[in-house]
Order: sequence, then structure tokens, then C-alpha cells
Amino acid sequence: MDAWVVARPGPIATNPLERTRLPVPEPGPGELLIKVEVCAVCRTDLHLAEGDLPPRRPRTVPGHEVVGRVTALGPGTEGPAPGTRVGVAWLRSTCGECRYCRRGAENLCPSSTYTGWDADGGYAEYLTAPADYVYPLPEDLPAEKLAPLLCAGIIGYRALLRCDLPPRGRLGIYGFGASAHITAQIAMAQGASVYVMTRSPAAQELARELGAVFVGGSADTPPEPLDAAILFAPVGELVLPALEALDRGGTLAVAGIHLTDIPVLNYQRHLFQERTLRSVTANTRADGREFLRLVAAHPPRITTTPYPFDAADRALQDLAADRVNGVAVLHVE
Repeated sequence: MDAWVVARPGPIATNPLERTRLPVPEPGPGELLIKVEVCAVCRTDLHLAEGDLPPRRPRTVPGHEVVGRVTALGPGTEGPAPGTRVGVAWLRSTCGECRYCRRGAENLCPSSTYTGWDADGGYAEYLTAPADYVYPLPEDLPAEKLAPLLCAGIIGYRALLRCDLPPRGRLGIYGFGASAHITAQIAMAQGASVYVMTRSPAAQELARELGAVFVGGSADTPPEPLDAAILFAPVGELVLPALEALDRGGTLAVAGIHLTDIPVLNYQRHLFQERTLRSVTANTRADGREFLRLVAAHPPRITTTPYPFDAADRALQDLAADRVNGVAVLHVE
């Protein structure tokens, strides 16, 4: 099969991705073999390619927002029948036995594994995934619009939960790419007013089109204090203006898996008056199921930029340069 691998992690300008031929994988016990239709391109893929996330295995196939169809079941596997459309997301497996798993926080499992990092992902014609960790997907929506839900959507939803936004509150969003533009719509559907700070002119225009009440530069001060905020941009320097923009008792959730260093905080300006700073780590399957039920009832507008499969490296380059409007999606079939 055709696939892309991270051959030499480094700056995206050095072409760390390499197109190659690999054997079609065999599904093991409890696993499914899935033929990939599309795979959305995530900033985590860029972090892996550039080495911000240290590779856990050589020449890994990235990609963890996969829409595809089951083609075979591994030995003893009970799961979706061949032909069923499923989604493969970032969380690939957990132990199910540690104290985090037992209390419903499987996203914190020390033994967790991840699609496109610990195992080959969706920048390929086929991949395998544990049957217990895939999501059933509807047949009546384009694959290109479903793929971004599987990470950008789910992680954004968990970040929205983590920021403790009060009903009809004021939500600040820093960075307005794949995850942010979906999360903003979910928050608006729940009655929130959304304030967007981002450097990209195209992203600023998209934020206005979607109904943001304020759109400014990445470190601009919103016109009124925020009840909560989410930092999607992987820029540690933005933690300070985001915290400073919070009202008393507000919470900032940092949604990325990677963040550049945070400058020194000033206690009075940034944390006093019971402001809270939180990280977001992966998601649970319960998050994924709840989010997919929510978007089925209130479908967000998903803005995508399609790329042919042979342009995976260009998609990551465009993502790094903020040239992607919404979500980049690789068409594998």
C-alpha cells in the first residue's frame, strides 16, 4: 500500500515526511483492518514530523483523524461488520486497570497509546485499530466533513469542558484553526459569546462569518473581561495575555499537546482573584461519544481545505505557515 512516514524528524522545510510502499497491515486480536477514505491533518502531526513530539518508533505513519471502512476483523474480534464506516481517533488504547482508568479518566492512563504515534496512522491506504476504540459514523455525511470531528472536534470539546464556561458566558479563543472553529460553534450553540484572537487574516474572516462578537490579533485585549478562555495556538507567550483577559474566577484551558515555553507570570496580573490555568490531555472515549451525539443534533459548519494524497507533505507545510483555512484533509481513496 502507499503510505507516508516520518523519516527524519526536523523542520518541515527539510521534508521530514517520505512517501513509501508498506505491506497492508494484519489486524491482531481485538483489532480491525480499515481502508482509509480520508484523514484530516492535525497540528499534532506537524509536531511529530518536526520532532517536538519525540518519535516513539522509527518511520511511523502519522494521522489520527481517520474516516474509513472496516475490511477485516482480527482473530476473536467482536466489532463492526466489514463495510461499516468508522472513525479512528488519537486515543488508541488504555490499560483499563490503573486508578485513572477505573475512575473514568482514561485519558491520563500511563499506559495509553496513540494513533499515528505509537502505531501507524491514517496517512496510508490502510491501518489497524482496536475495535473498542473506533467510533461508528453516519453514512449520509461526506467523509471530508466527518474527519475533523475525530480530533479537532473531540479535543476542542474536552477543552470547552475544562475551561468551565458558565451558561451564556464570554469565551475567549486564542488561535482559530481546525479545533477552534468547531469549538466556537459548539459554544455559540450553547449560548456563549465568543471572542477570537488570532494572527491569520483568513482565520479572522472565518471567525467573523461564524458569529464571533469580537475578532482581533493574537495578543489583543478583548473589549470586556472573559469568563473563560481556550488557548489553541501552541504559543506559550499567549498564556499571559489570555490569563490577563480573564474576569475574576475565570479559567484558561490550554488545548495543545505541545506548547512553547511560558514566560514568567506576574501573580497579581495573571493569577490572582482565583483565575485558573489548566491543561488538556487527550480525551476519553466518553468525551468522543458525547461530542458526536452533540454534533449529530446540532451540526457545526466544518470548513475544510482538501489535499490529494500525494500532497501530504505540502499540507503540513501549509499548516505550519497558517495557509490552511479550517481543516486540511487528505483524500486517500
